[in-house]
Amino acid sequence: MLKSPFFVPSRLVTASMDNKPPNIDPPKKRVLVCGGGVIGVCTAYFLSKKGAAVTLIEQSSIACAASGKAGGFLALDWCDGGPVASLARASFDLHRSLAEQLNGRESYGYRPVNTLSLSVTESENPPPWKMKSKVPDWIDGPVKSPRTIGTTENTAQVHPQLFTRRLVEEAVAEYGVEVVIGKVKSVETGEGKVTAVVEDGGVIDGDAVVLALGPWTSKFRLLSSVIRVHGLKAHSLVLEPKEVDVISAHALFLSYHPAHGGPPMDPEIYPRPTGEVYVCGMSSEEEVPDDPEQIEPNPDSIRVLKRVAGTVSSHLGEESRVKAEQACFLPCTDDSLPVIGEIPGMKRCYVATGHSCWGILNGPATGAAMAELVMDGCSTIVDLTRFSPARFVGRRQ
Repeated sequence: MLKSPFFVPSRLVTASMDNKPPNIDPPKKRVLVCGGGVIGVCTAYFLSKKGAAVTLIEQSSIACAASGKAGGFLALDWCDGGPVASLARASFDLHRSLAEQLNGRESYGYRPVNTLSLSVTESENPPPWKMKSKVPDWIDGPVKSPRTIGTTENTAQVHPQLFTRRLVEEAVAEYGVEVVIGKVKSVETGEGKVTAVVEDGGVIDGDAVVLALGPWTSKFRLLSSVIRVHGLKAHSLVLEPKEVDVISAHALFLSYHPAHGGPPMDPEIYPRPTGEVYVCGMSSEEEVPDDPEQIEPNPDSIRVLKRVAGTVSSHLGEESRVKAEQACFLPCTDDSLPVIGEIPGMKRCYVATGHSCWGILNGPATGAAMAELVMDGCSTIVDLTRFSPARFVGRRQ
């Protein structure tokens, strides 16, 4: 069990030399947050902001898995009409306010974007000319049927790894969050407290615990008998075009028809203000490895994404530099809803997971709602009833 570089030692407090009785503050509620992805970090941030003494425990490093390898696309109203609508709307607004507080434009690439839907038909012998369509000039491939599906009013983006790490830095520096690197082996409750047993013999006590373990939820014994969270393996590329300045702030959602036939694919392309371009797609349900550092991309999936990028834009073809070829696991549930709330039959033990592809979007509101639930007994920012883990009771054998 190691102290993270984010750890800040407690300040020394010296006794007053006069005869006045010292002001003794009531002890802070000690909350353990297990998981250093965006959900765990947002939860730790908002808990500490509400006055909790938070210890954030992460197996590997902050934002080492999906929270560091996701696209970071944000949408205000794309979940409208479904049970996640209020969570998404609250979280989109929180992203905006956090970006103002933390200088998100500079520190983690927050910006509003326009969003397009495009149809792309791949060809073995593409014509040597740009097809005329109402799209930015850098999109010079065989695209058709462009549609605006988002504007700077309702779609935006962040660099997810930079966002998550900036938030934990703020939580440590301003609110005293302690970060511990170590794998949580088990959590025990009883006698009014919770205890996390960390690999290599460490034991950390608290008054409550939040398990934000992402796709590793079902591998944790305490949760595996109650909640099924499976991992959807998603692949991505990070490219650096030769001419960075020509790439505009347009997120692209594609219906991509391969030259060899078969069903269309739905890759996505997100230019970033850092000059990088993120390309993702090619997902499949696979077994989640025990260690996030063991996740490797499938070579065939990466080859397809490179072909997609080069077909959509010559700027993303062979002349662009490949900065990363990667994969991550998205935490998914059987009913496609996140799991947020107190675990049935286990007082002071909470879970927050299962956000699928919307984890970066819904991280802030999930964290804020969880902080209210743990500290105040209920959430006011979002009604968590539909997301309660109690819905799984009796379903699993």
